[in-house]
Amino acid sequence: MTPVNRYELSRSLQRFRPIKLPAEGYRAAAVTVPVLIDNGTPAVWLTERAASLRAHPGQFAFPGGRIDPAETAAEAALRELREELGVHAHLGQIVGELDDFATKSGYVITPFVVWLGEFSGPLDPNPDEIAKVHTVTMDEVDAEPHFASDPWVEAPILQWPFRSLDIHAPTAAILYQFREVVLHGRHTRVAHHGQPVFAWQ
Repeated sequence: MTPVNRYELSRSLQRFRPIKLPAEGYRAAAVTVPVLIDNGTPAVWLTERAASLRAHPGQFAFPGGRIDPAETAAEAALRELREELGVHAHLGQIVGELDDFATKSGYVITPFVVWLGEFSGPLDPNPDEIAKVHTVTMDEVDAEPHFASDPWVEAPILQWPFRSLDIHAPTAAILYQFREVVLHGRHTRVAHHGQPVFAWQ
């Protein structure tokens, strides 16, 4: 597994050529994959969405949301990081992108990897949007995914095992591609993986 620091992270992502998808017929969204050093250990943040939200309540997600007409995808990703977690990052902290991912719920998501380094806080999750923030170590990120079948879904559904749970695409797909590109230097594509029916809404 490749060590995770700003240099190695940037180098891995510079070698990767993300696939960009046309936005026609979709709503444009952006997320951040926030990478930090937590007590000397590299990690990423993963959130659980508030149960009161209309869209995808209680699901695991990266900080993110719709792109407003007056902003770029990168600006939207950083705005959502600030609004959801109270974390202020600037464009220079974006170290790369992963593939755009088209969701069954009608979005094209652009994932940006953001280097936060030694984060000393404060972390201030917005309770209207975020129920919980998980600090996920790179050993946990490096878990082998498994696949489930569903008669309503054509492709095998990607599941990423996280502690006692299974997390599904699109979040699992983004995290799996991060694992492949950053930790192992493999330019693995993920758009073909299935998404569970509950994520279509």
